[in-house]
Amino acid sequence: MKTKTTSLFAIHLAVLLFGFAGLFGKWVDLPASLIVFGRVFFAALFLFLYMVATKKSFRVIHSRDFLFLFLAGALLAFHWFTFFYSIQISSVAIGILGVSTFSIFSALLEALFFKEKFCYKNLIPAFLSVLGIYIILPEFSFENKITQGLFWAIISGLAFAIISLLNRKQVQKYSGSLVAFYQDLSATFVLIPVLFFVDYQLTWTGISQLIMLGGIFTAIAHTLFITGLSTIKVHQASVIANMEPVYGIVFAFFLLNESPSLNVLLGGAIIVGMAFWVSLSKK
Repeated sequence: MKTKTTSLFAIHLAVLLFGFAGLFGKWVDLPASLIVFGRVFFAALFLFLYMVATKKSFRVIHSRDFLFLFLAGALLAFHWFTFFYSIQISSVAIGILGVSTFSIFSALLEALFFKEKFCYKNLIPAFLSVLGIYIILPEFSFENKITQGLFWAIISGLAFAIISLLNRKQVQKYSGSLVAFYQDLSATFVLIPVLFFVDYQLTWTGISQLIMLGGIFTAIAHTLFITGLSTIKVHQASVIANMEPVYGIVFAFFLLNESPSLNVLLGGAIIVGMAFWVSLSKK
């Protein structure tokens, strides 16, 4: 019971930190790809120093596991790029609400990943979530920034669902810090070409923001979330993760003066509500 309580606390704290991380999409004056590179680079660095200091093993048992960790790392880079890009072209609320669809994707894909019986009732909240998305959209046109932002946020949510399902397998064999380290390191290598093809100008303010984003809101948050999956199932963790839009919208309101419109709140409430339904209804 103590282990499960600790895991639940770890996931709750991770989601709170993830909710705050979205604000860096507005604070850091860099392209989304550079923000993600800085995030995973400093996260990998902090995790490396932590594992050396605590004498944790870097050993991976099977070469096949390296492939899974690298794939999850590449998806992580894609997930965070689409997430920050969504926020930059729309708002924190749109980005976080779109990503919150990941619990719907988790419920639909978990049966496929782990060869479990598929629950067709999960299609109902999936369709209702589409209704929530329709309410949020001002118009169904990709010329509209809100539509573009929501589209990329939903793609980001799908990527995060797949990452979580991959992590459910790996965390049974390795510590959360090891999984997070190799995934952040893999994401860093995947994003290195960005440094040569994207125009940017670094300032000390930007670097300090990336260090904070990578250290606190990625290394610590990512490790806590993955560690929690050792005893908490993905769909249960997704219930807690559904609080991320709430945290993010509240933080954005007080710190960025972003006030979501009524249709965003209504559509978002449907999406988050359906995510709770799927997560709580699974046995």
